[in-house]
Amino acid sequence: MINLKKGGKINLQKTKPGLSKLTLGLGWDVNEGASKFQFDCDASVFILGENGKLISDEHFVFYNNKISPDGSVVHNGDNRTGAGDGDDETINIDLTKISSNARQLVFAISIDQAEERGQDFGMISGAVAHVYDNTNNELLIEYNLNEKFAGTDALLIGRIYLMPEGWEFEALSNAYNGGLQTLIDIYC
Repeated sequence: MINLKKGGKINLQKTKPGLSKLTLGLGWDVNEGASKFQFDCDASVFILGENGKLISDEHFVFYNNKISPDGSVVHNGDNRTGAGDGDDETINIDLTKISSNARQLVFAISIDQAEERGQDFGMISGAVAHVYDNTNNELLIEYNLNEKFAGTDALLIGRIYLMPEGWEFEALSNAYNGGLQTLIDIYC
């Protein structure tokens, strides 16, 4: 397993030759007494073309659009509380099915109804992203989001992008205000 920090990159094919099926897992814990409302963090994926924009509206995979048009990205369901151990939301990726015009997949977490509930990422601890080999559940990458993101409610946490040598994963931690809509506006 490789631990990444912000900006860290890893070539997936060089790390694990033949790797084609991945699972992205996202986990988080809410700080004790942080809010009178439960936290609903949502994972999503933006499938982008050469121009850095969504290929189509259907290439935005999230809790209301769980499967990309090519079937390469599948959201496994919305965890509305973050309760329990391990990853709270997971997304499966099949690199062999990705549309030929796709150049990158950007992974995000946002807090549903953050503004209405007075919530932000400063109230969350233990946020972590995992990348697994989907064929045997082997943990390949762990990226701890240790930075405090007080006052923000949307994060870009990583991306997989196509290079001549194959698909690479890059750890990000770009924080925004305005929830999921702010991220949609970036990529539409």
